[in-house]
Amino acid sequence: MSTIYDKQVTEEPAQPSSPPGPGGPGGINNERGGGFRRPRRRRALAAAAAAIIIAAAGGGIAYAASSGPVTLTTAQITAKTDPGVVDVVSTLSNGTADGTGIVLTSTGEVLTNNHVIEGATSITVTDVGNGRTYTAVVVGYDTKNDIAVLQLQHASGLKTVTVDDSSAVKVGDTVVGIGNAGGRGGRPAAAAGKVTALGQTIGASDQASGTTEQLTGMIRTNANIQAGDSGGPLVNSQGQVIGIDTAGSSSYQLGSQQAQTQAYTIPINKAVSIADQIEAGKSSATVHVGATAFLGVEVQSTAPGAQVGMPGSTSTGVTIAGVVSGSPAAKAGLQAGDQITSVGGHKVTSSTDIQGALEGYHPGGKISISWLDQAGQTHTATVTLAAGPAA
Repeated sequence: MSTIYDKQVTEEPAQPSSPPGPGGPGGINNERGGGFRRPRRRRALAAAAAAIIIAAAGGGIAYAASSGPVTLTTAQITAKTDPGVVDVVSTLSNGTADGTGIVLTSTGEVLTNNHVIEGATSITVTDVGNGRTYTAVVVGYDTKNDIAVLQLQHASGLKTVTVDDSSAVKVGDTVVGIGNAGGRGGRPAAAAGKVTALGQTIGASDQASGTTEQLTGMIRTNANIQAGDSGGPLVNSQGQVIGIDTAGSSSYQLGSQQAQTQAYTIPINKAVSIADQIEAGKSSATVHVGATAFLGVEVQSTAPGAQVGMPGSTSTGVTIAGVVSGSPAAKAGLQAGDQITSVGGHKVTSSTDIQGALEGYHPGGKISISWLDQAGQTHTATVTLAAGPAA
């Protein structure tokens, strides 16, 4: 089953009176571009609105020269950018998810959103420039800022995108969002628009998992970013990448049938800065470098205070929706319907808590898991974590 993984913005974006530039600390610092399972839809995060439609470094990154700007048509922009775009397909326990990425180096370093690859057991990437499909491994990711870096195996001679300084972006600038809209593959779709705000803060939620993340410093546009565009480039009128397509929504004005589109992108300066940190092997509280420790459960949050197990119990935890066959969780005896109550000695009440508990672990590491089965019996086991490519 192929699905479109979409994240949704459920909080009204903040509107600073004097919006700061989107470049983030350090000017041209760039971050690049997910274990648990969330049913994935070709997704691009979505912003607060009546109807939500949501849209994956080191050296060698090409920055735009600062000679006089030449405004290109949308067709010229896509012709320049498309060869450096890739389609990302993440295999999940219950299907596949489709997204987009951009090529940063000719040897196959790809930048995308973390939510595009989160929960994947394997990842394949099709390069638009040469039409070839590659197996990808996750170099690292930043869950807080929704950035991931992939490395395509045995790739060489790839076309790359040109990156511009996102701190120079202004409200009113013409932009084009490019990506694998609808997960259709093939030639990327293009959505033209203008920058409508800078320095935006949004709350992006995943309906499948019930988790929410706050993203800051976002560029807002009225380009029609769609599910599947996540991780794709937002480019300026010179065909230079200024952001990573991450969230999109549409809403209707009262008394009107006209849809108002709001899309949000992570400034490329910020994205490449994180990518550089990942490539340098510098882990932090938010950045994970290397292979992901994989538990092998698909979970859904349980509301605090919900009764679990024996009558009178008010324990809280995370209900297991599914277990990957052969995974550490399956070997320990966890089953769908059981409820995980602690991981590594830390109480958990959401999938985010479990992710946080696993963050410092790598494949081969041992960690204790406690859970309640459907009969209300308590179990604790120490499992050896497996390797998973995504967060």
